[in-house]
Amino acid sequence: MRPVTIEVIAYAPTVFRHCQHCEVAFAGVGLAERVHRREAADALPDDLLQDYQRLSDWVHALLQRHAGRVSVRVVDAASIEGAWKSLRHGVRRYPAVVVDGRDRIVGADFAAADRAVELRLARQGTGPERRGEA
Repeated sequence: MRPVTIEVIAYAPTVFRHCQHCEVAFAGVGLAERVHRREAADALPDDLLQDYQRLSDWVHALLQRHAGRVSVRVVDAASIEGAWKSLRHGVRRYPAVVVDGRDRIVGADFAAADRAVELRLARQGTGPERRGEA
């Protein structure tokens, strides 16, 4: 069975990479990871960064619970693709979770997103009740 696809449209931190030579030099002196972490931390205001951290925690938990049965893709709402996905799915607030291109959950109601994922998995026959885990 194919995995349930989950697209998350959210404001995401953007990290710009330096030229290949600078990246090698930064890595050589142990600065690369620290520079990228600092850039990611400065990419969003504190409130959006906290929202993104909650979203990230939810995505990691989702992937652990449904290993191999879900495919998650995060799209930055401020990107061209994010603007297109927002128009396509009628999303005006973020984060927005789109399950299999059909169900959309707008806002940080991750419990509702979990229910939508569980329902989609059950319809495919890979939910916990079909595997005897309920």
